[in-house]
Amino acid sequence: MFKKIVFVFVFSSSFFFSFSQLQWPSVTNTTRPWTRWWWEGSAVTKKDLTWNLEQYQRAGLGGVEITPIYGVYGHEKSFINFLSPQWMDVFMHTLNESKRLGLGVDLANGTGWPFGGPWVKDENASKTVYYKTYVVNGGEQLKDAVQYKQEALVRTANNKPAGVDSIRQPIGTNINLQALALDQIVFPGNLPLQALMAYDDKGGVLDLTAKVDKSGKLNWTAPAGKWTLYALFVGLHGKMVERAAPGGEGYAIDHFSLKAATDYFKKFDEAFKGRDISYLRGFFNDSYEVDDARGQANWTSAFFDEFKKRRGYELKNYLPALFGKDDTDKNIRVLYDYRATIDELLLEYFTQQWKKWGTTKGAIVRNQSHGSPANTLDLYDAVDIPETEGTDILRFKFATSAANVTGKPLASSESCTWLNEHFLSSWGDVKKSVDLYFLGGVNHIFYHGTEYSPKDAAWPGWLFYAAVHFQPTNPQWKDFSTLNTYITRVQSFLQKGRPANEVLLYYPLIDRYSEPGNAMLQHFDGMERNFEGTNFEHVSKWMLENGYGFDFFSDRQLQKFKTVGSSIQTGGNDYQVILLPANKLITNESFSKLVTLAKNGATVLVYKNLPADVPGWNDLDKRRKQFQSLTAPLQFKDDGKIRKATIGKGAFIVSDDMNALMDAAKVKKERLAEDGLSFIRRKNNDGTVYFINNRSDKVVDEWVPLNSSANSVGLFEPMFEKTGLAKWRKANNGIEVHLQLQPYESIIVQTYNAKRGGADFPYTKTSGTPTSMSGTWTIEFLEGGPVPPQKTTVSKLGSWTELDGNDARNFSGTAKYSIQFQKPSGNAHAYFLDLGKVHETAEVFLNGKRLATLIGPDFQVRISAEVLKQDNNLEIVVANLMANRIIYMDKNNLPWKIFYNTNMPARRRENVKNGLFDASSWQHLPSGLLGPVTLTPVLYD
Repeated sequence: MFKKIVFVFVFSSSFFFSFSQLQWPSVTNTTRPWTRWWWEGSAVTKKDLTWNLEQYQRAGLGGVEITPIYGVYGHEKSFINFLSPQWMDVFMHTLNESKRLGLGVDLANGTGWPFGGPWVKDENASKTVYYKTYVVNGGEQLKDAVQYKQEALVRTANNKPAGVDSIRQPIGTNINLQALALDQIVFPGNLPLQALMAYDDKGGVLDLTAKVDKSGKLNWTAPAGKWTLYALFVGLHGKMVERAAPGGEGYAIDHFSLKAATDYFKKFDEAFKGRDISYLRGFFNDSYEVDDARGQANWTSAFFDEFKKRRGYELKNYLPALFGKDDTDKNIRVLYDYRATIDELLLEYFTQQWKKWGTTKGAIVRNQSHGSPANTLDLYDAVDIPETEGTDILRFKFATSAANVTGKPLASSESCTWLNEHFLSSWGDVKKSVDLYFLGGVNHIFYHGTEYSPKDAAWPGWLFYAAVHFQPTNPQWKDFSTLNTYITRVQSFLQKGRPANEVLLYYPLIDRYSEPGNAMLQHFDGMERNFEGTNFEHVSKWMLENGYGFDFFSDRQLQKFKTVGSSIQTGGNDYQVILLPANKLITNESFSKLVTLAKNGATVLVYKNLPADVPGWNDLDKRRKQFQSLTAPLQFKDDGKIRKATIGKGAFIVSDDMNALMDAAKVKKERLAEDGLSFIRRKNNDGTVYFINNRSDKVVDEWVPLNSSANSVGLFEPMFEKTGLAKWRKANNGIEVHLQLQPYESIIVQTYNAKRGGADFPYTKTSGTPTSMSGTWTIEFLEGGPVPPQKTTVSKLGSWTELDGNDARNFSGTAKYSIQFQKPSGNAHAYFLDLGKVHETAEVFLNGKRLATLIGPDFQVRISAEVLKQDNNLEIVVANLMANRIIYMDKNNLPWKIFYNTNMPARRRENVKNGLFDASSWQHLPSGLLGPVTLTPVLYD
């Protein structure tokens, strides 16, 4: 029967020779996953750099991002100061070896995070504003000195006490910075006065700054009335570089100062001078975590001047409103203006400046904008590759939306950070996590991450504290290439073409900037905190759950939109509608643009209500009148559940019913979401490509509707590289495709505008009941430790930790399971070999030939009946987690937590002992092949 199938395939291929065949896209180092590569202490050698890179290349990684961090105890003599000539030598060796191996290289523009270092002087370090108030009656003088005494503060990453008196200034002159592990330091003393303003009870304002002498005495007698004085003081925020490497310890920079950014990058200019770094692909910036400390970095020395230039009025005259002590409406509006100014400074003076600097080095820049006190969409817009992290699709969509709206081909992710507690994550867990990134629009995976570790380092080698441990010492490493190949195949499709989303959803940041709070600055990272429970979150979740493709956009991005017919075009991509999510405020510039787009043919959907007002304080009456003139031409008429105002060639449509809005604009959804399948969709030159993921424990075997047209449909299964023409049929509003998916399995569906030839996809149907594979199993432990158990036999499968002796319980590594079995009777075309429960990966061999590597969560492989002999030998090489060996080491107090700084903290509180992660109280984790192992006959359908 198999020969017949092959013959028909060959004949069909010849008959349809004029049709193009199905092909996987080409593979580059960019389509492969990359990894963050930590250099602990930068204690690297050229020999071990080469060895590490060769391991990564063999495992199927596409590139590395070098991030130097804190060091390893006992290796202090090998520490290399960041950007020193010696450091540049090993960096150049890395570039040369990576080029030889075909690996890409990115470099973090600092050690740890955020940007900073010993070359950041006080004037360029992050700053905080403080204020004090005084009351003076007419005819009196202020008796108190105008002073603000800052208290000392020392925070360390290693939780060891440190006195401020023992720390020298400047910070870089201390010789024990790795041991100190400073996270934040504030030296005591009086802060310099920035401004002293006086406000009377009739609205009068006086600037008294020049009347304060060096001792803090105010030489001024108050005129008639009651006067409230606001004194502003500016001091160092004290935030240090987190997880800093040797030569990188120092203050975090002032992200709102152009001079700070310019001076910061000069250090790199000096280090790179005379070096050919042209192979370096790009520079990287981690998430904004300046305020991951006490207080906020909320000021810069030139803030008053910048504010007046950008907002058109003197902030000094409105300090009571800035600090929430004036009329409520005025407070909100002045606070909005303050936050909008911070937003612009961070964008223009840091992010855009960094991008310009990177361009001078012939490199791209990759940025994690989340966590910033600014519009993350605009910060992502300013760079080449926006990068996200986390576990929430709506969080991912801020980075991926910025890429889509601006036409950037790549959106990356810091993947699997703290996916679980240490040593508990399998490659199957990683796959599920990575699939979620794909569904959120990410197409450039970066693992978090991989430590440089010397080849001869004692097990488990050098590790990082917040990672899955993608290390050669991980027993699963031998099967890492299978995971990487899967990701590569998926990304080869997702990096092609363009997004295929219908809706542009407005990001209502202005509403949040106009919300008071306990702190002057807000930090934005997905929906978390700032948008939870809002209409913006509601409509985002609703569209995600109901199968609508959408991207967020900002006010700045809106200004670049144009119409082509009724479509809205941005970044070379076409969208069907714009949606406002019941935002209360909007600028005149933005609303005017929406009106212009509608006049030219666009449809603007409005959930619940149009914005009702403009933000900010300056020229408020004038701007309100302008806003009213923009909204006045919109004459709405009721039409069932909607209200519609036609304007020019387009319209504004308002409703509190999202279904009614989408129906009115004829926006079609993908109904496969109703069947429990998740998807992301893109357009390419051939047609439309869908990445579809079954994120459930249920098997899918059904006709799945797609909102697409086609002349042919191809299926590409990325785990085992199965391809073929799909069964499909035309249906209402599109097509239906027959899909067969195991739990958590993925498939790529490519629709083709032109007819395609080739073999059919190998659909199957069960033709009999499963047969359990019974008999005697031989278990041979291959590699691992602390001591490989003796070879043994069992008649019933179970965790190898249940075998006799401590060696098996403590063992982390690989073991080979072998059994003899006879070919089942019957006329099946193939058999599904189901391994049942596996902890954690399995490489399957039949009669000495490798069939597949299975990484989970599902452990099935299809075996053609033709390859089965009457008597067969099945071998399954299983790798478990690192955990059991770590349990052994912690129970016996063996050293492996050997790192400076934060060392090895636990993710979960119950796993903390003496301030660090400890597994000594854990029960040994199930390991090996647990089964049951079965063979199920199937027919090709």
